[in-house]
Amino acid sequence: MRFALLGSGSKGNAALFSCRDTHVLLDCGFSVQESTRRLQRLGVEPESLAAIVVTHEHSDHLGGVARVARRYGLPVWMTRGTHAVWNDVDVPCIEHFDPHTPFAIGDLEMSPYPVPHDAREPAQFVVGNGATCIGVLSDAGSVTPHMCRMLQACDSLLIEFNHDSAMLASGPYPESLKRRVGGAYGHLSNMQAADLLRRIDTSRVQHVVLTHLSEKNNTPELALTAGAEALGCETHWLVAAEQDQGLAWREIS
Repeated sequence: MRFALLGSGSKGNAALFSCRDTHVLLDCGFSVQESTRRLQRLGVEPESLAAIVVTHEHSDHLGGVARVARRYGLPVWMTRGTHAVWNDVDVPCIEHFDPHTPFAIGDLEMSPYPVPHDAREPAQFVVGNGATCIGVLSDAGSVTPHMCRMLQACDSLLIEFNHDSAMLASGPYPESLKRRVGGAYGHLSNMQAADLLRRIDTSRVQHVVLTHLSEKNNTPELALTAGAEALGCETHWLVAAEQDQGLAWREIS
């Protein structure tokens, strides 16, 4: 099994998971042209995707889903809550999932779990193939015990390190947006994400990817330092995903 990111940040998010002939896109916040370009950069033709799975309705995750699904005839999976507030529902096929119930797409098992975020029915995922699994966590304002249980003993982790709390407090955002981002239903700070890593079993982890870094309220250096301190490793052992370049394929052995 392997994974890659088309891009990660407030301007667009999409992650790609692959096992044998099954390719699943998790979120798509990019235009058709940009999604196609970024997929082909990873050696994947869009029409070969088995599905697009959606975590929640915010535009940096959902903005390109309908257009990409229509262009390439792809099924879309989302919670009923996300579907209820989605404005563009004209897609070839909609499948609903419950955020507590695993489901399979080809050779990949998608295990969703609910997260505290200011969306209708948001979910994040553990993606597996029966032998290995990848824990994905983004767009959550706080960490719950259930989230920790879901992310235990994964083989790779994609974890949101959205903001540095001091930079957010002194940064350019209006106060209302600062409260939203830093609130219990906003986004994880570097320290919150680092504390999560301390609370879970990371003994099997082969890759740790820091995602959804804020361009205005964080730096890769701050995020990588916080993550490395939590794991007791050097910063070069982790990687921060980029908005423009995403992340090249990472293989799980």
